[in-house]
Amino acid sequence: MRQQLVEAIKYWDHIAPIAHYPKNKKEFNFLVNQLDELLKIVGDDESHRLMGLVDVISNLIASYEEEHFKIPAKKGISALKFLLESHNLRQSDLSKIASQGVLSEIIRGKRALNLRQIKLLAKYFQVDVSTFIDEN
Repeated sequence: MRQQLVEAIKYWDHIAPIAHYPKNKKEFNFLVNQLDELLKIVGDDESHRLMGLVDVISNLIASYEEEHFKIPAKKGISALKFLLESHNLRQSDLSKIASQGVLSEIIRGKRALNLRQIKLLAKYFQVDVSTFIDEN
C-alpha cells in the first residue's frame, strides 16, 4: 500500500467529517461553515497548500446544492455572461476560477456558483461579490 494512502487512512477519522457528501441540511450547513473558516485561512493565496481541500469542500457543497435546491435563472449568471462578453473573454480564460466544463454548466444554469468562485470572480472583475449573489 502506498505511504500516502497509509497516512490518509491513519487520519481518516479526523478528515472524514469535512470530506464527505452531506446527508442532510445539518451536515450541509456544517460544511459551509467549515469552508468559510478555511477561506479565512487561505485568503487570496491560490497556491496555498489547503486549496485542494477548499476545492473538495466547494464541490461537495455545490453537488448537494444541485441535488437539493432548485437553481432558477439567476442574476449572478446573467452578470457573469455580461462580464465575459464585455471583456471579450472565453470561459477558458477563467481557468483559475473553475474549469471550462464547470463554467459551462454554471452559465447553462446546471450548476450554481459556489462561495469560492463568487469571491474569485468578484476579485477578477473588480466588482462587489453581491454582483454574483442571487436574492431568493
